Amino acid sequence: MYRSEENQSMIGTYGDWAASLHTNSIPKLSFRNEGISDLETWKKEARAKVLELLRFSEMKTFSELRVESSHEFEGLHVEELSWQLPYGPRTRATYLRPINFSGKLRGVLALHDHSGIKYFGRRKIIRTKEGLHPMMEELQNRSYGGKAWANELAKRGYAVLVPDVYSFGSRRVLLKDVPNRIKGNLKDPKDSDLEGIKAYNSWAGNHESINAKSLFSAGTSWPALTFYEDQQALDVLASRAEVDENRLGCGGLSGGGLRTVMLSGLDDRIKSAVSVGFMTTWQDFLLHKSHTHTWMIYIPGLPQFLEFPEIMALRAPLASLVLSNTNDPLFTLAEMERADRIMKEVYAKANAADKYRASFYPGGHKFDQSMQVEAFEWFDRFL
Repeated sequence: MYRSEENQSMIGTYGDWAASLHTNSIPKLSFRNEGISDLETWKKEARAKVLELLRFSEMKTFSELRVESSHEFEGLHVEELSWQLPYGPRTRATYLRPINFSGKLRGVLALHDHSGIKYFGRRKIIRTKEGLHPMMEELQNRSYGGKAWANELAKRGYAVLVPDVYSFGSRRVLLKDVPNRIKGNLKDPKDSDLEGIKAYNSWAGNHESINAKSLFSAGTSWPALTFYEDQQALDVLASRAEVDENRLGCGGLSGGGLRTVMLSGLDDRIKSAVSVGFMTTWQDFLLHKSHTHTWMIYIPGLPQFLEFPEIMALRAPLASLVLSNTNDPLFTLAEMERADRIMKEVYAKANAADKYRASFYPGGHKFDQSMQVEAFEWFDRFL
């Protein structure tokens, strides 16, 4: 039987069968089930299942936290930080806060995107000196309305920490550490080598499959490492003397939105969360859009227990804002809207309907200035 393009599955005739494995009923641990009524019991059980399926194991906390440098820029105090995790090179992060303030500051963990650009991490959403790297200027103009949104939030009176995460920026896989049979003739580029950076980003995108397979073979997963590293960064932010550890938030676009879903759904220290350009359903990934996405998403077995939006809904009744774009090529609109309905149902059952909101903006994949206004006001309201 012939099907039109929009009704065809990425895995051909196997799509209907695969979708039937979990989409014809409410997942086993969904709060939407009639037999599940106690919110805290549900959260405890469902979070334990997510961590189990992530293959997440407790690791040592960060060590050797250092301030590498500090300066002032456009009314902000800027610090370049680094710390050591149990594996890999030192994590680099940028910390931004107002120069002049009184009392304790609200803190936000600003999570950078994926964007197919792995040479860079935190630098995608900050500006710490006059002039940007040309690739970062192009990215901020295209995806962020020409703004470094972490800076803009800090100027509103927030302490903002922007860390690199596994496989990006300071946490990227270095070609010098990879055998020739995997890297070919490529060498690690420098900032000035634009063509070399493009070649690295292309290689790193293809390398994701190898990376994911290796992590699965080690008994863990990519989402587990991302969650662990973001949680460690949250520890760093909460440890700052000038930050109110009871008023912490997180947010980000795209890969940063995915990281927001995971971190805010599993760590109640996040009192306000804003996921931008990353909310849909497992069915959308299964049938239509997994080819547009990273290995940072997939948690084997989880769709039997929770729908994708219910990972973030595990934070109910804490505040959650989801910002989406109606013409985002990374998702189908119908599934983004279904994810919204699922979130609303969970929050309503948790008697917290006023703590959840989804807004749909015209246009493609972005976190532009109008969306930033809504996000910042959400942080203001709930932090």
